[in-house]
Amino acid sequence: MRRHHRSAALTTALLAGALLAAGCSSGSGGKQSETGGTDAAVGKATTPRMTVALVTHAAPGDTFWDLIRKGAQAAAAKDNIKLVYSSDPVAGNQANLVQNAIDQKVDGIALTAAKPDAMKAVVAKAKTAGIPVVGFNSGLDNWQELGMLEYFGQDENIAGEAFGERLNQQGAKHAVCVIQEQGQVALEARCAGLKKGFKGTTENLYVNGTDMPSVKSTLTAKLQKESSIDQVVTLGAPIAMTAVQSVKDAGSKAKIATFDLNKDLVGAIQGGDIQFAVDQQPYLQGYLAVDALWLYKTNGNFSGGGTAPVLTGPAFVTKDNVDSVAEFAKKGTR
Repeated sequence: MRRHHRSAALTTALLAGALLAAGCSSGSGGKQSETGGTDAAVGKATTPRMTVALVTHAAPGDTFWDLIRKGAQAAAAKDNIKLVYSSDPVAGNQANLVQNAIDQKVDGIALTAAKPDAMKAVVAKAKTAGIPVVGFNSGLDNWQELGMLEYFGQDENIAGEAFGERLNQQGAKHAVCVIQEQGQVALEARCAGLKKGFKGTTENLYVNGTDMPSVKSTLTAKLQKESSIDQVVTLGAPIAMTAVQSVKDAGSKAKIATFDLNKDLVGAIQGGDIQFAVDQQPYLQGYLAVDALWLYKTNGNFSGGGTAPVLTGPAFVTKDNVDSVAEFAKKGTR
């Protein structure tokens, strides 16, 4: 996102968190599967059948993407859309999946741009073929230059900064930010934002997010070596749950807070093992991305005027408001 949008984006993002207080599927490793929706909204479109490709950088076994897919499936069922999902964590392979969608002459493509440079050429090819492309989840700073129509997601820099400010309020002094995929723009931005907002010491720890035993041992060793670390920041719910074990194994007194939710993480907040989570609302991201393509094809609509992203977070989930989220987490939609 352009820097002159930051102030407005921060206001919007923090308002989302304030409203929540008052009141981010398993990867298929590049395999494609056609999916239909089971959680359709009231009413169903009678517009001509469309085909939309949803292409992500999901790693196998990461439950975060289940939420993305469920939101996308709900929109597809409502909008009379045939949804084709595919994913691959390797940027070049993901680009090939987008090319496959172009070759299949789909009516629209929704994709994540975790490695924007890898998406540039293939997004251009989609535009040349007359296929609209929207971005979501990753690539907020690059969606316009890539030529995408719209973007739905969280400003990770703003979310990281707000995260750091909350840690200041809780008295943390030394934080380690655990990054499960080096070079992934959204993850790197979270830790960069954290460093900007947090007044204490911040350092990054890179781990292999596809190997949880390795994550556990690496983080445990770090905590044993540096007893001054009093705060662990993780960037995904599965990593957070592993961090709980690492803290125990290391005999550390460090607290744990995280980005993103899943059912187990909600329980961990309720039980006090996790302080809080930043919810970017992945179900909403998937829903909006697919629905936006239907709106564009059937009525020429596009959100944000083609110049501003639609922010879906950050919304803070704490012990004070987690019960209001728990019922939706049980359904697998938060």
